[in-house]
Amino acid sequence: MPAHPRVAVIGAGPSGLYAAAALATSDVPVDVDVLDRLPAPYGLVRYGVAPDHVKMKSVIRVLRKPFADGSRVRFLGNVRVGEGGVPLDVLREHYHAIVHASGSSVDRGLGIPGEELPGSHGSGAFVSWYCGHPDFVDLDPALDHPGVVVVGAGNVALDVARVLARGHVEMAATDVPDRVLEALRGSGVTDVHVVVRRGPEHVKFTPAELRQIGDLAGVQVLVHDDGVLAAGVPEPEERRQKQNIAMLTQWAADPGEPAPRRIHLHFHRTPVRLLSEGGRVAGMVVERTGGGPEEILDAGLVVRAIGYAGEPIPGLPYDEAAGIVPNEGGRVAPGSYVTGWIKRGPTGVIGTNKGDAVETVAALLDDLHTLPDPLHPEPESVVEVLEAYGIEPVTWTDWERLDAEEVRLGAARGDAERVKVAELAEMLAAARGRSRTPSR
Repeated sequence: MPAHPRVAVIGAGPSGLYAAAALATSDVPVDVDVLDRLPAPYGLVRYGVAPDHVKMKSVIRVLRKPFADGSRVRFLGNVRVGEGGVPLDVLREHYHAIVHASGSSVDRGLGIPGEELPGSHGSGAFVSWYCGHPDFVDLDPALDHPGVVVVGAGNVALDVARVLARGHVEMAATDVPDRVLEALRGSGVTDVHVVVRRGPEHVKFTPAELRQIGDLAGVQVLVHDDGVLAAGVPEPEERRQKQNIAMLTQWAADPGEPAPRRIHLHFHRTPVRLLSEGGRVAGMVVERTGGGPEEILDAGLVVRAIGYAGEPIPGLPYDEAAGIVPNEGGRVAPGSYVTGWIKRGPTGVIGTNKGDAVETVAALLDDLHTLPDPLHPEPESVVEVLEAYGIEPVTWTDWERLDAEEVRLGAARGDAERVKVAELAEMLAAARGRSRTPSR
């Protein structure tokens, strides 16, 4: 067993931070560096959870625990590993083991004509835009058309529909960046069409998410199911599905009073192609799943929420079909481990990553006595090599400055707990305690 084991965790999202916590609380005293290419931690919690899901973001209180005073865990943000940053092989020279927690960030495609048109986006990109991810501040989705199509049968599809249908006054109380809030304030969207290939008894919505769209002020929910619910569907075995069917059946029978904005739920519909006008999306052609007459959904924006895949990690094997790094309990090769979505695929909820990380860390600790010592075991040698590659790491203290700035912006807006700083240069300026240039 090495005298002072050193481990790097690449990725400061839930999976990476649960792994850091498992290492920090193990019986083996391990020094841990958590590296992330962004100046802010929390990954999917910060950039994937909808802005109006404040309660869900409270998990941050747990995720930040590894960085408590006196901990052997260090945060190194603004560190890109691989192309354009420090090579992975160079990083390996400073640690006994590396845990990859890079997630699954690639939007899966529909594979239909017109998908490449301006105005057609994956949900990963679209959600990252309204959540203030610095890579997507310039996405600027067109919200000038009354119609939007969202393809998907999961919670992400409902998140997108809800954010677009919710009034901008309500969104002002969330952490959306000012630039996003301005876009929502000027939105001309009145009808959001959620397209689901299968029937209402097969959707993957959670009842809580589905109920939320029915509770939106000024929004009417319209169910388009070809009378399937009215005729009666076999009662699902799952309690969750039973609740969904009950809500959908009620809305189908009684859509309520007309409202300024509408969310349409289209079941048994398969996307066929996107239409264009003036070089951008102008609608989607759908057909009844299994064959049937085509219909046109008028839309100036299409968002596909049909799943994600990981990105290959140089030097590690990759399963293209599954979108993961093949592994056994998180173990890839001596000194190389994976956790989270890059390990198991984009499944589960945030808390699923905890048990996943514990399994990976157990494999790593079992291997420690067989792993060779790194060429450069001193903690500061990592910072020196990063600086040699032109990287100025963001420390946890730096992040706390950025965090405080976002809280200050929230107070300035009014009722918001915080307002995200989205531009990378502004994030770094706030983290370093330098003056910021206001966001556009």
